[in-house]
Amino acid sequence: MNRRQNITAIFPKHLFWDVDMNKLDLQKDKGLIIPRALFATTESTFSRDITRLESLYSQEEILTVLKTTKELISNNICKWVADRYVVNRFERFKL
Repeated sequence: MNRRQNITAIFPKHLFWDVDMNKLDLQKDKGLIIPRALFATTESTFSRDITRLESLYSQEEILTVLKTTKELISNNICKWVADRYVVNRFERFKL
């Protein structure tokens, strides 16, 4: 896989407003790419958004990054991912 793949063709530019998307490395920058790709997802767009991620990353990579990220990912997104992969639900923020 081309690790310097231009992700502008896959994800909306506004999700990566603060970085040069052309310089992102799929492996080295997965800690930024994975949560940002899901940041603005909704219940109605989740299937499309997660499918895009799954074309680049394994289920294990997605879960690991989402469980440890410092990016702002909602508990709903964590719930949807856990349900999709049939794993125990997890939360980023305790209420």
